[in-house]
Formats: sequence, structure tokens, C-alpha cells
Amino acid sequence: MATLLHRLGLASVRHRLLVTVAWLVALVAVGVGAGTLSGATANSFSIPGQESTTALSLMKEKFGDASAGATVQVVLEAPAGQKITDPANAAEVAQIVATLGKLPGAVGATNPLDPKAPAVSRDQVAAYSSVTYPVQPSEVTDEQRAAVTEAVENARAGGLTVEARGEALSNPADIGGASEILGVVVALIVLALTYGSLVAAGMNLLTAIAGVGIGAAGIVTLTGFTELQSTTPILAVMLGLAVGIDYALFIVTRFRHELRRGLPVEAAAAMAVGTAGSAVVTAGLTVVIALAGLSVVGIPFLSEMGIAAAATIVIAVLVAITLVPAILGYIGSRALPRKQRAVPSVEVGPYIPPAPAVPTDDLPAGRGFIRGWARVVTEQRWLSLIAAVAVLAVIAIPFFSMKTTLAQRAAEGTTQARAQAIIDTRFGPGVSAPLLVLVDGPKSAGHAAAVQKQVATLPGVAVALPARPNKESSAALITIIPASGPEDQKTVDLVHAIRDQVADAPGAEVYVTGNTAVSIDVSQKLNDALPVYLGLVVGLAFVLLVLVFRSLLVPVVGVLGFLLTIGAAFGATVAVFQWGWAADAVNAGSTGPILSLAPIIIVGILFGLAMDYQVFLVSRMHEAHAHGAAPQTAIVTGFRQAAPVVIAAATIMFAVFAAFVPEGNDTIKPIAFALAVGIAFDAFIVRMIAVPAALALLGRSAWWLPSWLRWLPELDVEGAALERHPSSPSDSRTPSDQIPAGV
Repeated sequence: MATLLHRLGLASVRHRLLVTVAWLVALVAVGVGAGTLSGATANSFSIPGQESTTALSLMKEKFGDASAGATVQVVLEAPAGQKITDPANAAEVAQIVATLGKLPGAVGATNPLDPKAPAVSRDQVAAYSSVTYPVQPSEVTDEQRAAVTEAVENARAGGLTVEARGEALSNPADIGGASEILGVVVALIVLALTYGSLVAAGMNLLTAIAGVGIGAAGIVTLTGFTELQSTTPILAVMLGLAVGIDYALFIVTRFRHELRRGLPVEAAAAMAVGTAGSAVVTAGLTVVIALAGLSVVGIPFLSEMGIAAAATIVIAVLVAITLVPAILGYIGSRALPRKQRAVPSVEVGPYIPPAPAVPTDDLPAGRGFIRGWARVVTEQRWLSLIAAVAVLAVIAIPFFSMKTTLAQRAAEGTTQARAQAIIDTRFGPGVSAPLLVLVDGPKSAGHAAAVQKQVATLPGVAVALPARPNKESSAALITIIPASGPEDQKTVDLVHAIRDQVADAPGAEVYVTGNTAVSIDVSQKLNDALPVYLGLVVGLAFVLLVLVFRSLLVPVVGVLGFLLTIGAAFGATVAVFQWGWAADAVNAGSTGPILSLAPIIIVGILFGLAMDYQVFLVSRMHEAHAHGAAPQTAIVTGFRQAAPVVIAAATIMFAVFAAFVPEGNDTIKPIAFALAVGIAFDAFIVRMIAVPAALALLGRSAWWLPSWLRWLPELDVEGAALERHPSSPSDSRTPSDQIPAGV
């Protein structure tokens, strides 16, 4: 692989104009596609084949689009000491309902004071009107949402308290914003400090943005041909930007090292792609495995997210091994700080005299701390390992109380949160978690009445409204108000009780559906799939790491370190977003159970990124060991060479992920937070402390591979083949004996 990448890097830098133009054309093409072919995205989650999803389709068929469409509940509360049914207030309610029924896109609005279907609290202080749309929440336009907000604000002029809630008002995920730009600025600062060159820093950032731009625009273009979740593009941007910057960082760092050794620009770029590029491809492959593995859980919207993000990673890798060396060909020695440009960089010729090479041990100033850190960790290996494990274990404690749901809480201070508070206080929490029992079939009318009476007697049912048949009497719908809220385990138990105890009848099939039932079904499916998925990606990545390091114990250390990382990341996320600790500091908006799709997405992304750092860090240790260094010396040498770059990469990735937390979409916030803290835990505790300490304890056995496994193919991520001989004499024009050992 190293030899092939060396040839690719050399071709890219020699034909840099063609490579740059090709990527620019690709960027423009997908940009035009995104602007002209994009379509609507979905903002709700369901799984085909589930009872609740099947019932929603039947409802739409039997009762019309509005029955399964988006809704808004407009909550009205009388002033203190008054009732909503007082004549003056009742007249105001009628006027408000008339206005709501004429909202753009709305099918109609119910009158809460209608004696046939009242929606008034027991104390007669509050009521709510349901505004129905014939489309899914994601298809409600911004203008229609704005019209609801304006109508609510105008309705308050009459003296009533008027608030609104509902999935039709949920905000779709947006790409871009001030906080995201701040993350990019932080990345630029870290790159500038790492390189000591604004030119190299700017180049690194621009190539990453180009890659993520192509990936994100491609996903947006795809929405015109298939329905994708609204969070898919923003997840791809968040992940693609982070890894794109990091992958370019590793290659540019190696390029600078080769320039210091005296290699000319083209040979240095090719060598950087052949060595660091091999690690980039391997690390990118682990991320792609983790993301594409989301397909095995059998949840379409999750598969789409994973594949879209994986495609963005593939583009980031391709950019790193083709566009980055092409741009390096343009900037040449300007990638180095001014004071290090004294070593001449001659263009490729028939023979290059060996310039005075910078010895491997003579790293730039500031690396003494890294060397000292490595020695302390390896010498105090037991203490270091125990301390690292203990810290992460304590942080992981909240993980064991994690709860998940698809029902998202509104941010505090919003009209949705105020409407929810009135509903919970005046009507009870179950009004926010209605269940729909659909009785379908030619004999549904007679069986629906019996079903309604049976459900009304079940524990946990507050109200079971009379069955409502459709016009053809081929189906009937029963609305059930639980005594508990949508996030309460009692509501989950009630759904299962209805399904278990209410039987079908000849000519009448019974289904339980509604948003609450869909949420319960999806959450259960995700929770069941998580262990299977975790086992799959860990197993595949373990095999990949065995091929990379020719060892069994190094992959074991890497995987165990990841388990510590994921536990601590979940623990911190639960503490902030579920328990509410320091929620204001990160602008969490609301606290409660974690979004049920978040854990499996976090596991997939974080596992791939954690393995990135394992590959980049341990490959340099393996390289030193392969050149004959003693185990502890190899750890210190490899750590000293790779740790500064890993620290910079982790800092950048942390900044990019953290930037999506303060002002991000409610779906994205906990995911971005978990990824940010997970990267910090993994890079600065697991890879900087636990892994070198564990490898020091293992000694030579860390690199042991059973004889019966030595037939496995070897993935050369350190570029050993390039040390033995370049890909061809015409490729680098540098004799192999002029390439010092330890490159």
C-alpha cells in the first residue's frame, strides 16, 4: 500500500494543476447540483415493518392525509381567577380558532369548547386547539411555521395566555452558524501554532473545507432523489470537517519532516503520502467500517446517515492523498517556518546529494515536555494506567442510568416549553403522549366499541375516548390518554399491555400507533441493535488492527481503551443532558432522556476516530520497534514523534465538534457534545496515558503474533517498503540508500 500511495502522491504533485482543477470542477458540479436538485428532508423517525409505522400508513389510507400529518397544539389559558369557559373568554377562543383554521397549509383547527369533542381541563382554566397539516413535520415550510408564531403572538392581545407546541414547529437541522465558524477559527489557530506557518495552516484548512463541501453538497443533491433525515448533512459536515483537517495535518507534518531531511518538494510530498498517507487510509477505513456498519441494524434512516457520513470520509481521504500533495507542490518550502527554509529544496533531478538530515531525535523546540511525559508514563506504568482507568471509570458512572427516547423536550423559555408546562399542569402529562388504537377491517365498527371498553380498564389509562369510524366504516380510531408522560416507563408498559391483551377479531385487526408508540418502537429497536452493532464494528476493526500492527495485544489494548472512552463519553453526556449538570454552560436547552438514536451514532463515529489515534500513535512506536529499538525506547520514540501531532489533531477535532453544541439543533447537541468530550478523553487520557503505560507493561509481548497467524497479509502503514526501495528509480530519483532508517 505504501508503494502505491507513494506513486499516487508523486503523480498528484507532478500533475498538480490537473489534480487541483479536477477537484475544483467536482466542487462546483456538486454545488450546482445542491442548488438545483435538492429536495425536502425528513424530521421524524420510523422503521418500516413496525406495527406503529404500518398503522400510520393505514390511517392515512382510511382517514386521509391529515390523520397522519403534522399537528400543532395551541394552548389557551384564562387569566387568574377566570375560566376559559366564561362568555368573554369563550368568544375570544372562538375567534382565535377561526384564525387558526385559516393558517397557510393547515387543514383545520379544532374548537376546544365544542360540546361534542371538548378539550378543556378539569378545572376549566385551560383548553387547547389542534391545528392539523396534511404533510409530515419536515414538509411544513418556514413560512407556515412563522404564520403559526405570528397568530399566537396576535392572540395574546385579548388577555388569554396563548402558547403553541407540536412536531410541526420543530426546527430542522441547519448547517453553518457563528459557533461553527468559531470552531473553524480555533482549528486555524491550532494549525498555525503547530506549523509555525500561516500558509501551511491555510492550505490545510482549505483542502479540508473543499472535501467536506463536496461531501455535504453531494448529500444535499441526493435529497432530490430520496428522502434523507434533516440531520444527515450536518452530521456529515461535522465529521468530514474534523477528519479532513486531521488527515491533512498528518500528511503535511510528514511532508515538513521530509523537507527538513533535505528531500526536494516533489519527493517529500510523495514520501509523505506513502508513509503518513498509509496511516490516513488505514484510519479512514476504520471510520468507514464503523459508519457503514450502521446498515446492519436494519433501520433505514440510520443506514442512510451512516453511508452518507462514510462517503464524506472517503472523500476526505481522497482529498488528503491527492489534493493535499498537489497543493504542497505549489507552496513548497513555505510549509516550513521561515527560519527552517535554509535547507535548499531542489526540484527532482537525476540525482540528489544527501542534504544534512535533521536527526530523528532533534525535534523542534517544545518537544522536551512530550519526551518527559512519555518517560514518566512508561516508567510509572502501573500508577499511570490505574489513574487513567480510575478517572474514566468515575466519569462513566452516570452511563448506567441512561434513558433514551425519541420524544424531544423543548428548550426552556420557548413557547413550546411554556405550552408543555400548561398541558402538564392543567391536563396531566398523558395528554402529551396520546396513543392511537386503530381497528381496521370490514367489521371494525362493532369490534372498536369492545376494544375501547377493554382498554379503558387497563392500568395506566386516564381516558379512552369513544371510537371514531371513518366515512366508509372500514376502520375506527380510538384515542387513548395515558396517566403518564411520553418518557415514563409506565407509558411503555401500557403500549405493550394493549398489544398483548387486546386481541384481533374476525374482520377487525387492532394496531397501536401514534407518535408515542412510534418513539417506543424505534427506541426499542435501537437499544436491541446497539450491542450487535458494537460487536460487529469492534470485531472488524480488531482484524484490521491485527493486520496493521502484526500483533494481537496491541489491538486488544486499543479496543479496551475505546470501551473506556465510550463509557466516559456517555457518562458525561448523561450527566449534562439528562441530569442537567452544567447544562447552562453548554446551552443544553432542555434536559431529559437522551435521544434514542444518539448512542449508536456516537459509538460508530467515536470508535472510528479513536482507532485513528491508535493507528497514528502506535504506528510510530511500531516503526521504531521494527528498526531494532528496545520496547520502552520504541514507545518513547514513537510517542515523542506522534504525540504532538495527535494532540494538535485532537484539539482541532474537539473544537469542531464542540462548536456544534451551543447553538446547534436539539438533535445534534448531545451527539456533538459526546463526540467532543469523547475525543478529549480518548486522545489525552487513553492514548496519551493508558496506551503507552499498557504497552510498557506488556514489553516485547505487545508485538507478539502467534505463528499460526503469520500468514496474514501485512498492511505497511509506516512505509517500510519505501525504505527498502522507492517505487521505481524514475519516481523519486533518490537512491534508496539515501533514505535514512526510521523515516
